[in-house]
Amino acid sequence: MPTAPQPQNTDELYQALQDNQRRPYGRTRTVTAEELVDVAERFAEPLPLVRTLLELQEAYTYGSEPRKSPVVFARLLTLFDEQPDLFDDRLRHLLFWRFKWVANALRALPEIPLASLRQWLTEMRDRYEKAGLGLHPYYGQAYQLAAHVGEDTALAYELWAGRTRTRLSDCEACEICERALYHLTAGDDERALRAWEPVLAGQESCQEEPARSLSYALLPLLRTGRSDRARDLHLAGYRGCRRNPSMSAEVGRHLEFCALTGNEARGLELLAENRNLFDEVDSPLDQLDFLTGVEVLLQRVEVLDHGRLPTAGYAGRTWTVTGLRAEVRGRADDLAARFDARNGTTAHTDRRRTRLDRAPLLDTLELTLRTRSLDDVAPAAPVATAPARPAAAVPDALPALILRARAADEQGHPEARACWARLRTLVAARDYTHPDDPAVGPLARLRADLLTEEANRAHERDEFADAAALHEEAAFLYDDAGAPGDAALARACVLLATAEIPAEDAEGPEAKAAGLTAAHASMVRMHEETPGLTPHQEARLLRLRASALAQRLQTTGSQEHVAPVFAEADLLREFAARHDLAGQASVAHLLRATTYALSGDLPTAVTEADALLERLRAHGPAWHLPRTCGLRGRLQLVLQDPEAAYTALAEGLRLAADWPAEAVGATRLHADLAEACLRLGRPDEALRHLTRSAELDLRHGSRTDAYCTYGNAAQLSLDLGRVEDCIALLDSLLAEPDVAAGELDDRLVAQLRLTRARALHEGEDLKAATAELVALAAESAGWDDDPGSHAMIAAETAVLLAESGEFGRAREAAGQALAAHAREPRYEHLSNSLRELARLHAQQQGADGLPDALALLADAGRVADEARAAGYEAHGRSLDTALAYEQGRVNAYAGAYEDALVALEKALALLGEPGREDDRAGEWAECVRLAGAVEGLYLERPAPALARLDAAITRLTALGHTEETESLVSLAARLRDEE
Repeated sequence: MPTAPQPQNTDELYQALQDNQRRPYGRTRTVTAEELVDVAERFAEPLPLVRTLLELQEAYTYGSEPRKSPVVFARLLTLFDEQPDLFDDRLRHLLFWRFKWVANALRALPEIPLASLRQWLTEMRDRYEKAGLGLHPYYGQAYQLAAHVGEDTALAYELWAGRTRTRLSDCEACEICERALYHLTAGDDERALRAWEPVLAGQESCQEEPARSLSYALLPLLRTGRSDRARDLHLAGYRGCRRNPSMSAEVGRHLEFCALTGNEARGLELLAENRNLFDEVDSPLDQLDFLTGVEVLLQRVEVLDHGRLPTAGYAGRTWTVTGLRAEVRGRADDLAARFDARNGTTAHTDRRRTRLDRAPLLDTLELTLRTRSLDDVAPAAPVATAPARPAAAVPDALPALILRARAADEQGHPEARACWARLRTLVAARDYTHPDDPAVGPLARLRADLLTEEANRAHERDEFADAAALHEEAAFLYDDAGAPGDAALARACVLLATAEIPAEDAEGPEAKAAGLTAAHASMVRMHEETPGLTPHQEARLLRLRASALAQRLQTTGSQEHVAPVFAEADLLREFAARHDLAGQASVAHLLRATTYALSGDLPTAVTEADALLERLRAHGPAWHLPRTCGLRGRLQLVLQDPEAAYTALAEGLRLAADWPAEAVGATRLHADLAEACLRLGRPDEALRHLTRSAELDLRHGSRTDAYCTYGNAAQLSLDLGRVEDCIALLDSLLAEPDVAAGELDDRLVAQLRLTRARALHEGEDLKAATAELVALAAESAGWDDDPGSHAMIAAETAVLLAESGEFGRAREAAGQALAAHAREPRYEHLSNSLRELARLHAQQQGADGLPDALALLADAGRVADEARAAGYEAHGRSLDTALAYEQGRVNAYAGAYEDALVALEKALALLGEPGREDDRAGEWAECVRLAGAVEGLYLERPAPALARLDAAITRLTALGHTEETESLVSLAARLRDEE
């Protein structure tokens, strides 16, 4: 079936060819190219057939289908022999260039005899000589064949490398790679890296480079001690080859790099991302390289005793590491043997064995912001990091384990979590037999305990509806077990969790506050009406009562709600003191400190927190210290003392290392430390704490919180200029199963993708950034509840489309942005984007683009008028000033210099002259500079331009803005030189 309507004439055919050339290489582009060849054959003139065959050969070559490329080239060669006049200089150049493509394709096929490879090179040499072309490309192919076969390459290398390049030689980047590989094969890492430097530094590139060179350079960089650069090039290089069938060998080398640097978990993640390569790579040589890299990774994972981990592999079945390794080893061994049999050497088997026998080069190298171990990717990954303090052994005997869990739970001891986890596993087993022990009680009570623990975890994750349902179920089981006190506690928890459930039809904070008031009243009645409560149960009820009122105060912020919280906290404190309940006493003091903070009395809150810290250090419980340090740190942040906050939070984190992370709030400590670091100007340290906080959230099941924090880390890394780190982090997140399955909040995923698109743009991958934003704009168009976000996304999309030269689509996207903006205004964002669109029109199209540019500026003017009428104040420069400046710049790009000068004069008038402490000095200086350039250089009126510049220089110098004068001084000197 055709993939699109068939072209009816050559104009439509050539347009279809252009459209197809914009597609990425792969099956869609290849199938379309095949269809266009079929169409071209129906036309009487042969030139369309030549062009479509050239496109088809390119699709086969870069789509990793080497078997088909020579067949297409044979047709082209026949057309050239029969009708050479069809081929103008450009087509003739393409034809002779592609002799090399065919040589590469034939080398990649072990079924092609070696004699046929040599025969093709002879054909290439004869054709080049007959056409009067230099033989440097021929000798390049002869050297590559010698290197492939495993012959002595010294002579072949000299015959190639010593000759003068021609127009048909491989590009500089590709030849650099071949020279570097020659030195690498000889064992000279340093010389290879020196040869590679122009490519590694981004000075030379092509379709395949630098991705190919980067993949080869990774291990030499490690061996020569340049691990940081290897890390950076891995991130950049992997992005250039991932999921690309024609670069599967490069992907394999990145997998090998992960395996040899202690990043096996990342390697498995990348393998999953490239699972398509198992089935889409048709080149046996590329398959061999890819599969060998895969086997290096899987072999390393097995050595680390994780062979039973699931992994991505060939379609049609599920794979473990061990199973896939066996499959890959068989296939790769067979491919290597076939190449060696064809070539009459053992080169490919030997090279493969060298890679598989290579020992890890580093124990660990932090490749991404999201460093994970194989334990983290295991299906039964632990929910918390192992504590530094030796953990108390979980009892083996079932009755002792149950009693230990309950006792630890009463104390609030962190070891309770491990006990409950063990019990949950035991009770879920089919052969579980409940002990007949009066001290343990019936099975119903144990099941209720487990439900309660699960409900408490859900409450910690703010999953209030789930928590309420679980507590409700536990209450009924406690009733059945004859435990009325525990049943009352469970129902009190139901009341609190239910009051905290966000109600869609509720009227804001007032409704929630009313619900919490009612919950508190019900708890008080329950407390009074439930006889026989133990001190532990009564203390917990008092704590729940205080928590309900504290939540109410946090919801309303009302001063009238402060005193009731103190009253309940004091009841709990006094009760805990009478019954020697240290944990509950600590909670009461913590409630008091928090209440002082909520009421606005921060100094007293700090004093209360300090007193609690002293009490905990003296009397315990020690596991309350980390959270209390965290509270003190947050209070200092509010008091604008980040240094004191950092000290308290760092101490909390140090103490938290003694306990399971989830039990002592380590996630929050990392997040707050990140904020303190940012305020102290330590962004790199902040980034480490953000990612650590996010990973802990992820391990504890708080996935939404984790993704939000990771999103903040990605944005921070982008702000720091760590573009590849940002992209790698987001790629890892977006590949998570729950994201791919659409289980995560779609707006949160959209924000991650938006940040990724911005990072791609910052990383100069305009094509990928534009594609991501176009897709996001299409999705956000359906967000009827959030048109403002669609307005911003569509506006950014329009700018990137314009940068790509697609002005028609850019104008459509801008229209969507304006329509959404009309529903929910985004004044500054729209104004900025419309002005940038206008600039791109004028800059790329000159005078021809001026009408469209001015129309866009008119739209920006209307947005500015709306903002002014709405009383909106821009966060940056005023919209009117920015608009006037852009009108000047746009007219200057289009050659309308008088109009440009008028607009710039208006911008200067709106700005006004800067003052000594004015942060607008740079903006004012740039406006003066552009006006001076228009007036002095383009309107050729140097005298008034110099007067303008000199006056501005004098003014800025007197105000101390010497840095802002530099561009003005430079322009004035140029004008004087030209007088």
